[in-house]
Amino acid sequence: MDLSNQRESDNVEDRRGGGGGRRTMALGGGIGAVIVALIAGALGINPQLLQGLLQLAGGAGGGQVAPKGKGVEDGYKEFSAKLLGSTEDVWQKLFRSNNYGNYKNPGMVLFSGEVDSEGCGVAPSSVGPFYCPASKKVFLDPTFFEELEGKLGGSKAEFSQAYVIAHEVGHHVQNLLRYNDKVEGFKRRESENSGIRLELQADYLAGVWAHHAAEKIKLSEKDIGEAITTAKAIGDDRIQKKTRGWISPESFNHGKAEQRLKYFLEGYKTGDASEAALQRFFNPNVKPLDL
Repeated sequence: MDLSNQRESDNVEDRRGGGGGRRTMALGGGIGAVIVALIAGALGINPQLLQGLLQLAGGAGGGQVAPKGKGVEDGYKEFSAKLLGSTEDVWQKLFRSNNYGNYKNPGMVLFSGEVDSEGCGVAPSSVGPFYCPASKKVFLDPTFFEELEGKLGGSKAEFSQAYVIAHEVGHHVQNLLRYNDKVEGFKRRESENSGIRLELQADYLAGVWAHHAAEKIKLSEKDIGEAITTAKAIGDDRIQKKTRGWISPESFNHGKAEQRLKYFLEGYKTGDASEAALQRFFNPNVKPLDL
């Protein structure tokens, strides 16, 4: 992947370097369990899965949120700004060509330790990258990629990082197109864990972005291989096996690794962002784990 010819987005804020460091505390029960439940509810994450991720990462942030920093000069803001700029360019064109109206660019916040998501609560780094519909921003602690590589068997190569960011931008696309409302409808009617529908659709949307960005950012087979490695590493089945030692499909929130890989690759191969392509993730005759 080559981002040298890609413009930088103006919508990236680097809040790292605020001091205070990362603080941890045990989450065996009591107030810790309450915090996990609140974060899970705000971010749409299964509490059991979140607990496992927190244990995997070594604990959640505790205490008050660290002051906003002035950023860190490690090149990550530039990389994130170019990657976000690429998603902006692609989705602006796709919204026009599919008659979706104007694409409103999301924000992105780089943080360390903990972050105020400006509408979805305070979240620790251990939650991983996430999108907050209320603030229309993607939140990311870049150390997530080190944890992904070291503890889940993923890759910290650039396109793996791009895939994860493009997935979160996919949630922004869903928010603009009101697919979040469709999920709520499924929850009320069928009491299903319909968040899986959103997650797999976001993987598909990440693939759609990659399809349309491929020529400009010079994607290679190696880049796609990196994304495949990451998709395999962050399926619910893989995470549960690592954190619990067993797999519980009824508590899946993002889908199996095989599913995540399938839909990313389908989006990459087709580049189809039409309403028909997106609506099928919400076919009421298909259960989420059967997608």
